[in-house]
Amino acid sequence: MNTYKLTAFMPNGEKILDEAFQATNDEAAKEIGLKLLSEKSLTEQTHRCTSPKGKLLLFHS
Repeated sequence: MNTYKLTAFMPNGEKILDEAFQATNDEAAKEIGLKLLSEKSLTEQTHRCTSPKGKLLLFHS
């Protein structure tokens, strides 16, 4: 399992979500990240999900 980081921001740059989660691979992390964003109604907010190696998996601005 790897640790991935999901972050979401308000338009003014204020961080509204900063969450780490575990996933087996990048594809699973993308699914988990999208699910977390959806559950918190943050899919339209600026967000990003990064892998332990710094790879950008999800991004919305």
